[in-house]
Amino acid sequence: MSRNVTVGLDGSSESRAAAEWAAREAKLRGLPLRLVHVWEPVPEPMAQAPLLGAETQAHWSERIPREAAEGLRLRHPGVRVEREQIPGGPMDALVKASKAAELLVLGSRGLSGIGGFLVGSVGMSVIAHTDTPVVLVRAGEQAADEHEKDPAGIPSAATPYRPVVLGLDTGHPDDTVIAFAFEEAARRDTALRVVHGWSLPPYFAYGMPADLEFHAELGRQEAAALTAVLRPWRQKYPDVEVVEESRSGSPANHVIDASREASLVVVGRRVRRSPFGVHVGPVTHAVLHHAAAPVAVVAHD
Repeated sequence: MSRNVTVGLDGSSESRAAAEWAAREAKLRGLPLRLVHVWEPVPEPMAQAPLLGAETQAHWSERIPREAAEGLRLRHPGVRVEREQIPGGPMDALVKASKAAELLVLGSRGLSGIGGFLVGSVGMSVIAHTDTPVVLVRAGEQAADEHEKDPAGIPSAATPYRPVVLGLDTGHPDDTVIAFAFEEAARRDTALRVVHGWSLPPYFAYGMPADLEFHAELGRQEAAALTAVLRPWRQKYPDVEVVEESRSGSPANHVIDASREASLVVVGRRVRRSPFGVHVGPVTHAVLHHAAAPVAVVAHD
């Protein structure tokens, strides 16, 4: 099967927003868009009921992806849109579907009143059990949200993309995550804003006063470490403007703050081979729930 951008579609507003985002991403990558509609067959006794018969099942299993595909083809000319229906549980089906994809895109409900996501159990399980990069998109996400404002103060698809934000741990940098972020910035012809958060040594938490000069020196060391990690990537991607930000404090909070002016946020997730539990790491978990832009989670060893 050819590589593609795959999106999970269930007819909800969040999955429709994810499909629109995935179509734009497919165009940037020059790949087909694959709509995957997962449906769980109705148990036989219920299927015989007047309101849950074959026609009802056909409505939910055929009409939703068909109409979605037709609309996406009209709104995104040049993008080849494919659709597929997979019976079974959503988590297992989406993890299986992701194996043929370069990117899996899922929708997530927005938190009422504030920026961020309400990530359900299916979304978290899929993220934790696939090696394919996964992007979460909130309901209501618009193409204009990814772009800078014009002179009138209005963002639009005609203005440049906002920066891509990468949350980076300089102690354990991973090439897969960094390369993904640089590629996304290059596709969008925008800057890559690399955010690194660091903390004082643990003994300062036990009442020892922090020396200002020591704090400043530690800050210089952390900034130098970030520069060193990014140096070969700057050489590999000379056309990508890189903005380095190394700050003391919570890494998750710094990435979340940066997400408010981002087109995409990129974070990593260490691969865990255990089939049990959902483990994505504390920083990634916080960013997933509170970022104000689409979030790409990239698995790495």
